[in-house]
Amino acid sequence: MFYESILYENLTNERVQCNICNHNCIIDNNTYGLCGTRLNKEGILYSINYGQVSSLNTDPVEKKPFYHFHPNSLAYSVGGFACNMSCLACQNYTISQVHTKNIDSKNILPETIVENALKSKSLSIAYTYNEPTMFLEYVLDTSKIASKNKLKNLYISNGYMTSDALDYLLKYIDGFNIDLKFFSNKLYGKYSDASLDEILDNLIKIYESKAHLEITNLLITGLNDSPHMIRDLINFIKDNLSPDVPVHFSRAFPYYKMNNILPTNPETLINAYNMAKEMGLQNVYLGNIQHNQNSYCPECGEILIKRNGYSTSDLGRIVTNKCSNCGYKLNFRI
Repeated sequence: MFYESILYENLTNERVQCNICNHNCIIDNNTYGLCGTRLNKEGILYSINYGQVSSLNTDPVEKKPFYHFHPNSLAYSVGGFACNMSCLACQNYTISQVHTKNIDSKNILPETIVENALKSKSLSIAYTYNEPTMFLEYVLDTSKIASKNKLKNLYISNGYMTSDALDYLLKYIDGFNIDLKFFSNKLYGKYSDASLDEILDNLIKIYESKAHLEITNLLITGLNDSPHMIRDLINFIKDNLSPDVPVHFSRAFPYYKMNNILPTNPETLINAYNMAKEMGLQNVYLGNIQHNQNSYCPECGEILIKRNGYSTSDLGRIVTNKCSNCGYKLNFRI
């Protein structure tokens, strides 16, 4: 379905500049942008993937992962196609690294997504699996209807949207999980065809908004798992966001064009966890590994939520976002 894009400007000779993500592609007439989801037709930029859905699932919100956003609730997960990054270790490359003009899929209206979410008894709709910025207009239309129906909206993203695109999202998105891949511009350029600085700016902007924020860092052996890089990432969160922002260090496995790497050593993740806790981060979790996933009060150590995989047991220790044992203010959305 062709749908006129938002956030573009006209240039000379029927060229346009797309301003949805930080590639800011300049697109000639009858040509696609880098992501393959934007087509310039005689000076009008179109989204060609509006409603083009790859995946629909009802998931525990913890699977996204969100550990501090309405724990033990369901999220109706919606995925599309394509991405504005080309990560060599992409775990969803079968849907993210495809050109949408080659996809023959059924278009699903935003109203249907909301109806499905309500029928599934989900508390939220999660835009996930591929990069949701690739069908930004669809996300916005769906999230508007969702909000009117008292559903929450969650955005699982690489964080490489423009500041203007983020302004649109912040009107409707209740929670973000941003995949902070590397704390290095060089590695972002080499392994993801992106850059770090704009993502850090967006993280600060999200944190300063009313939206909930969690961060995921996939640790890849020999790339971003050094103590120095992990320490830099932790310091950024402490100094520019807050020690109470939930951080998920996740184990990497061989995928896509990095199918010769070794699975991340569990000891590396445990070291990252210990370093983060020692440096003052309050809410640290490990993904893709058997490890204690419980949430604890940073002040008194009381168990707030027990987790076994994606199954949670809320002990009722969180009352109006405070620990019922000691009164410490907590970073949860309940």
